[in-house]
Amino acid sequence: MKIKQYLSEKVQAAMIAAGIPSEHAPHVALSNKPQFGDYQANGVLGAAKALKTNPRELATKVLAELDMQDIADKTEIAGPGFINIFLSTKWLETLSQASVNDPRVGISMAEKPETCVVDYSSPNLAKEMHVGHLRSSIIGDAIARALEFQGHKVIRQNHMGDWGTQFGMLIAHLEDIMSGGNIDGTALADLEGFYRDAKKRFDDEADFAERARDYVVKLQGGDARCTELWQQFIEISVQHSEDVYNKLNVTLTRDDIKPESAYNDALPIVIEKLQKLGLAVESQGAQVVFLDEMADKEGNPMPVIVQKSGGGYLYATTDLAAIEYRSHELAADRCLYFIDARQSLHMQQVFTIGKKSSLATPEISLEHHPFGTMMGEDGKPFKTRAGGTVKLVELLDEAVVRAADLLAQRDTDLDEQEREEIARKVGIGAVKFADLSKHRTSDYIFSWKTMLSFEGATAPYLQYAYTRVQSILDKSGIDINAVSAQIIIGEPQEKALLTKLAQFEDTLDMVTKEAYPHILCQYLYELASGFMSFYEACPILKDDVTEESKLSRLMIAYNTQQALKLGLTILGIETMAKM
Repeated sequence: MKIKQYLSEKVQAAMIAAGIPSEHAPHVALSNKPQFGDYQANGVLGAAKALKTNPRELATKVLAELDMQDIADKTEIAGPGFINIFLSTKWLETLSQASVNDPRVGISMAEKPETCVVDYSSPNLAKEMHVGHLRSSIIGDAIARALEFQGHKVIRQNHMGDWGTQFGMLIAHLEDIMSGGNIDGTALADLEGFYRDAKKRFDDEADFAERARDYVVKLQGGDARCTELWQQFIEISVQHSEDVYNKLNVTLTRDDIKPESAYNDALPIVIEKLQKLGLAVESQGAQVVFLDEMADKEGNPMPVIVQKSGGGYLYATTDLAAIEYRSHELAADRCLYFIDARQSLHMQQVFTIGKKSSLATPEISLEHHPFGTMMGEDGKPFKTRAGGTVKLVELLDEAVVRAADLLAQRDTDLDEQEREEIARKVGIGAVKFADLSKHRTSDYIFSWKTMLSFEGATAPYLQYAYTRVQSILDKSGIDINAVSAQIIIGEPQEKALLTKLAQFEDTLDMVTKEAYPHILCQYLYELASGFMSFYEACPILKDDVTEESKLSRLMIAYNTQQALKLGLTILGIETMAKM
């Protein structure tokens, strides 16, 4: 249930009944401290200021009109005019009871499903995926999963870089290595090395550089041999990316790839449309859009080149073609771009042109959700010890090895195969949660010790909490889905845990609205911590516990486990029955 929305509607109605104009929002939020209730409505203060009246007196009028008997045990005024709301114990019991056999743990589907295009990962196929691709891949994937779970139609778009001048250089080098034959599977085993060697030849060998430029022209002109080599190169490059996605547990597939080259035929049409609208004009031989909306301090409009003087196109042109496709062909309501913060100006330019030119529909929401940089423990961008780029697959492999070393230090009855599988889930999960749990726009320090800890807000801690509940359920020998008992709240820790469970839907709404996966990470950590407090204060399987309390607490534990599993699944992190 969307508790926040329900409470907001109730408070809004009471505010209107008390004479407050409807434009004043109730501003319902989670309470920071238990003594101030579970939720607080803070809108009366702003309304009182606008109406030039005493806020506490106005809050008293609102409270007199507020009917919350169905959901709240108590409502009260605090401070200068806050309204504290204490959720009803009986209501929480009923809500939790209904969630026991519900795979959605009480979370409803979206009332108005939208078509959401999610643009993420987007590696350059000229190189192997490195740590710089991690954040876009996993943040975008988490939001795509969350939107999908809510019932929205999600169209993933992997805008891979598979075009441009560098491919002439790469194809020329590839043809030399192949000596006119076909790729044998080993030529591109090390994409980074292949690119480095080709670039060195391009810089050092004039004949090679000239031939590479000729290949660019031939490729763009549709030359059959160049196209064949390019396609073989792309095929092997895509396979490298797919291997990383599988290892990373990211849901992108080959069908989600919509690369730069897919928009080639649309680029001259985009330029023509911009010209007809008077947006693109010639400037020093190039086609340029001047944006008054982004003028400098002197009032000079910002120039955005959409076609070079030699006739070539730029990233802006391709992005505009993609906007038109997503707006008109895919009929998107929202288009979410997960591209790092360094591209913020570029995205703002493209969005502005898209809206002005009607390449974007008036209704579509174009959203750039930038993210910060992964930093090494020295506070500098994450690199190898030699100062090179860290391949993403090597980082993930190291995470699994480190997780296996940690598990080897724990006393378990796991066999070797189970250890390997758990190490994979813990290692990959640790890397992902460490990233996703940080505010998206912030840089963060990459630390093996912190992310693999079984204490604090980490994936291993949450995965362990899940297995802890599974152990309790196994020891009980009871099939929760066959239990007909009632959930009964008798202790403060029980109410606190059920309240936290009831807040899952509100949490998910915040995650998808702002594209902030760290909100879900924090929620899951608080949920797991709440379960630990509940388990310590409310024994389940001890001999002196009544059958009624045992069954009630088992159902609470089961609901918690299901919520943990669902939340981690949305984040793309796997759980296991034992550790």
